[in-house]
Amino acid sequence: MTRERSRPGPEADAAGVRLDVFLDVACIFPTRSQAKEACEGGKVDLNGSAAKPHRTVKPGDTLQVTVPGRRRTLVVRAVAERHVPKAEARTLYEETTPELTSEQLEARRLEKLLAPRRDAGAGRLSRREREERGRLRGY
Repeated sequence: MTRERSRPGPEADAAGVRLDVFLDVACIFPTRSQAKEACEGGKVDLNGSAAKPHRTVKPGDTLQVTVPGRRRTLVVRAVAERHVPKAEARTLYEETTPELTSEQLEARRLEKLLAPRRDAGAGRLSRREREERGRLRGY
């Protein structure tokens, strides 16, 4: 007696998949819970509007994801419900984020050079220091 697989394969149906699942499977975020937190925190826009983690993503949708340090713009090419190899996961979307200009690259380099240094065992930044650093970076 042979058994047939009752579960679908890694490819999702035409209806799409949940946004937090897509962000995890496409390796934008390391875990689904981090993708969910980013959606709930307003760091992810789907087709120009803020997106909750349960929204459905379909091929052709545009995502804008804020990851530490930059804003990425992605166009969904395909969806998958289950994890696939990382090389294949990168084919699920097309990155349309414009390249950084030479001025932006220079500003980042200078920011790193001029950033205040802390001693190795000094511990984490205080709340005031974190807020000040965020203001300097424009967050």
